[in-house]
Amino acid sequence: MNAAAQQLEECIQQLKKGELTEERLRDLGKTLQENGTRRQSLLYLQTATTAVTSDVIGMLQVAGGEVSDGPFDPADWPYKTVLDAINAGWRVIRFPAQLLSSHSPDRHVTCEFILEKWE
Repeated sequence: MNAAAQQLEECIQQLKKGELTEERLRDLGKTLQENGTRRQSLLYLQTATTAVTSDVIGMLQVAGGEVSDGPFDPADWPYKTVLDAINAGWRVIRFPAQLLSSHSPDRHVTCEFILEKWE
């Protein structure tokens, strides 16, 4: 349950008990307003297999309304595996479909995870 939903439930319980205050409602309003200003970021991670522990071989990130391929050098990418991204707070919203890669001469199969984070 997110913070706003939890606060709403608490307000309902306080209302039933006759303990709901204006200050409590203003706190809920502030939480709702803050939630409305959050932005979704997307992270596309390409791997050689469908395992979350597979090494990342390509990435693309959409954050703050900007699209980025990340650092040029893969050694500088923020996540080496999908699991690293999950542990950093990213949520998988699509597990990979196997795709033929047009980026490699042997046309190997790559898997693409799509993850999201709200900031």
